[in-house]
Amino acid sequence: MIAATLREARTIRERCANITAAVDAGNSAHFSIDRKALSAAAEIVVATTRERYPDGRIPFHSRWRHFEAGGINRIDELQTRLAETFGTPSKVEIARAHIDLTVISVLLDGGAGAQWQFHESRTKQDFSRSEGLGVASFRAFMAGAFSSRPDDPCRVDGSALQKIDANRLAHVFQAHEDNPLIGLEQRATLLNRLGDALLRDAFRFGPEGRPGEIFFRLTDKARRTELPAADLLHALLVGFADVWMTGNQLDGSSLGDCWQHPHAGGTGESAGWVPFHKLTQWLTYSLIEPFAQGGVTLQGLDDLTGLPEYRNGGLLIDTGVITLRDPGLASMPMTPGDQAIIEWRALTVSLLDELAPIVREMLALSAAELPLARILEGGTWAAGRVLASRRRGGQPPLTLVSDGTVF
Repeated sequence: MIAATLREARTIRERCANITAAVDAGNSAHFSIDRKALSAAAEIVVATTRERYPDGRIPFHSRWRHFEAGGINRIDELQTRLAETFGTPSKVEIARAHIDLTVISVLLDGGAGAQWQFHESRTKQDFSRSEGLGVASFRAFMAGAFSSRPDDPCRVDGSALQKIDANRLAHVFQAHEDNPLIGLEQRATLLNRLGDALLRDAFRFGPEGRPGEIFFRLTDKARRTELPAADLLHALLVGFADVWMTGNQLDGSSLGDCWQHPHAGGTGESAGWVPFHKLTQWLTYSLIEPFAQGGVTLQGLDDLTGLPEYRNGGLLIDTGVITLRDPGLASMPMTPGDQAIIEWRALTVSLLDELAPIVREMLALSAAELPLARILEGGTWAAGRVLASRRRGGQPPLTLVSDGTVF
């Protein structure tokens, strides 16, 4: 299949490196790179990491961090509910439920916008942005919003997802005219398409179309104890290929978060396309802990890339590693398919790889102790958010037109 090359983790790095080389050579009308600023950027990342995790125990960059928002360990609540449903659930049943939750929550994680908030009545706390989306999706999962089985609410299945509409999501997310959430219609459509994909692929997701069934398929019914992270990413990209709404296709195959750029390079039919797969990589990182619950360790985490989104990319612009050739670019509304956004995201992937060893040296940690998944968490994403809050009230440094399904 022609699209297969664009679903390999190594292709993401290769194509991003080609675009970065073009920027280095002065062939970009949008950006230039100042690598002398990498050390200062690393210092900010290290300071942020030490502030967030003073004990040095840095977790993975994962949706699971948002389930802990406000200092609440919500997973304990889920474990109690699973025990009520199954008696004593097996580690595989726990893993399956955790994977269901993670998949639905990550796919609802596109940008929420600056105005939206979610009030969690159980804790009487308000949350916004990614934390708010994480808590809201957790609460919806616990309430059975994604299950067609009243006797088993804490799960996701294709039949329930096919029936989701924007009104239902508005209720789940407490969205209304005075509390607007970006892309409600698009998010509902994304879940409908997910439901279709899950039910269409019984081999990976079982006859009921449950995301968590992929655990059984990839681990030989939990007989394997290790799995390459790149294999999980590939399986998700194949299984969810028809979910994405970008409209990008090659030889009849949906590509998802892949975009054409004149400096992407490559050979054959896929030449000129650069894959990012931001949400699917984010999902793969977020599945490290659910797979571990089932006794399976994901190996080769650094085969995945840094996430090409506006917090990591914003960090690089705000610290001067990436500079705009025309300052007016910052106020120009752009979409994910615009050449400048594609370049920014490609530079983010490549420069996070260059930043990582500097951060490790400053923290005196090895690559094994501090994989990229922990640097992102410590880390680059958090530091990018802090700088954005100080400089622009939380807005990214470039003006993104988002529908909540890519960023």
